[in-house]
Amino acid sequence: MTKNISRRQWMGNMGLGTLGGTLTVSAAVPTAFASLPAPSSHVYETDILVCGGGPAGFASAANAARLGSKVLLIERYGRLGGMAIQARVHPLMGGVTSPFLREVVHKVTGGSNFDMEQLDLQYAQILDEAGASFLLHTWATEPLMVGSRITGVKAVSKAGTMTFRARLVIDATGDGDIAALAGAPVEMGREPDGLAQPMSIMYTIRGVADNAQTCNSEEQARQLKIGDETWEDVVTRAQRNGELPETVGVVRTYATRRKGVMTVNATQINRVCGTSPEDLTKAELEGRRQAYQIVKFMNKYLPGYEEAYITNMPAVIGVRETRRVRGLDYLERGDLISGRKWDNAIVRGASFPIDIHNPDGSGQAENQHDKEPQGTAARVQPYDIPYTCMIPQKVEGLLTAGRCISGSHAAHASYRVQNICIAMGAGVGTVAAVALSDKVAPVDVNIEKVQKLIFG
Repeated sequence: MTKNISRRQWMGNMGLGTLGGTLTVSAAVPTAFASLPAPSSHVYETDILVCGGGPAGFASAANAARLGSKVLLIERYGRLGGMAIQARVHPLMGGVTSPFLREVVHKVTGGSNFDMEQLDLQYAQILDEAGASFLLHTWATEPLMVGSRITGVKAVSKAGTMTFRARLVIDATGDGDIAALAGAPVEMGREPDGLAQPMSIMYTIRGVADNAQTCNSEEQARQLKIGDETWEDVVTRAQRNGELPETVGVVRTYATRRKGVMTVNATQINRVCGTSPEDLTKAELEGRRQAYQIVKFMNKYLPGYEEAYITNMPAVIGVRETRRVRGLDYLERGDLISGRKWDNAIVRGASFPIDIHNPDGSGQAENQHDKEPQGTAARVQPYDIPYTCMIPQKVEGLLTAGRCISGSHAAHASYRVQNICIAMGAGVGTVAAVALSDKVAPVDVNIEKVQKLIFG
C-alpha cells in the first residue's frame, strides 16, 4: 500500500521543498525515476550521464545500462523521443544495420510508422527494462570541467540548479551544446557562406480522402500525376504565383496509422540559426503561418485534400542542422557516395540520400535546372560511421551521438535522420560501457569487443 503523505511532504521528498529529503515512491512513479538515488542538495552521481532524450540519447542510455553501467539520462522537455515527439517528425527514416534499431521498430506501435502519441512511453519502457534512470524537465546547461576533462554537467529545472557528476558524459543534445561549452571545436553550416539547412514545422492534418496521393520526396513529386501535370508542376506554379511561400517548392505528405490523417513536411524557414533564440522565435511563428497557407493551397489544388485541416501543431520547430562537433575522424561527402567502410565502425550500412534542404531557396540545394526546378538529392552507398567521429577533439571524458557528430555539411544531411541516430546512440552507449568496465579511455576501447556487442 502507498503511504499517504501531504503535499508539503511530497514536495520536500522531491527536493522541491526541503533539500536532501528521502524519495518516497508510489506505484504511480515510473521505474526509471524510482531508481534514482535521493539527491543531496540536488547533486547526483552516475557512471554515464546522457544529455538529451532523443533517438540517439535514448539508445545510448539503454545500451549502456544493459551492459551494467549506472546510467542517468536528462531531458529538457517533458517527453522522450526528440524531434519525433517535440516536432512531430514522422516517420522514422534511414536504412542501417542495427540489431538495436530492429528491436525498437519491433517494440514500438507501428514500427517506423510510429504512433506519435505513444512513442515516448514506449521509449521510456525500453529504458526501464534496461535499468537506465532518467529525469525529464531537466536542461543541461554547463559542463563541469577539471582541466580538459568533463566530469559532469550543471542543469536547471523547476527545483533550481542541479549538479550531475559522471565518469563519462554523452552529448546527445542534437546541437552539441555540452561539447561546445566544454571547448570542443565545432562547425556550423556549409562552405562558404555558413548557412545551415532550413527549419520546418511538421504538422498533422485530418479530413484527407481515402483516394488522396502521398508524396514523400522531390523525386516522387515528378512522378505523381494530377491531371495532365505532375505534383511538382502544381506546387512550383503556386510557389511562383505567390500562393505558396517563395521558400516552399515541395509539399511532402506521409500516411499515418489512422485513416484520413497525414503528416505534412512542407514549411521552410531559411537563413535562421538553431542556436539563436531570436531566430528560433522568428522561425516558430513564420513556420506556423506557412502551415496554414500550405493547407489552403492543398485544399484548392490537391485531389483528396479538399477537406483537410490542421489538427495538431508541434511543440517546437524542427531543426535539421546546427553545430557539428569536430572529432578524431570526419565523415565527408565522398565517404557516403563511395560507401566507405571503416575498421572501427560502430554504425554499419547507413543509407539515406544527401538530403540538403536548400538553405537559400527551395527544394534541394543540388541539381536544380529547368527540368527539375526543385533539385534532387544525391544517392549514397551503404556506409559506415567510425566511433572516432563521436570522440570530440580537445575534451576528455566526452562522447557525442546523433546529428552533432563529426562530419561535413553534406555528410550530415544523410546521417542526421532518426534511424541512423538510433544506431549511433546504441554504438556510443556500448563504447562508453566497455570503456568503463575495461578501465580505459573511450579512444582505447577494444573495438572488436565493442563491435561484437553491437552487431552480435
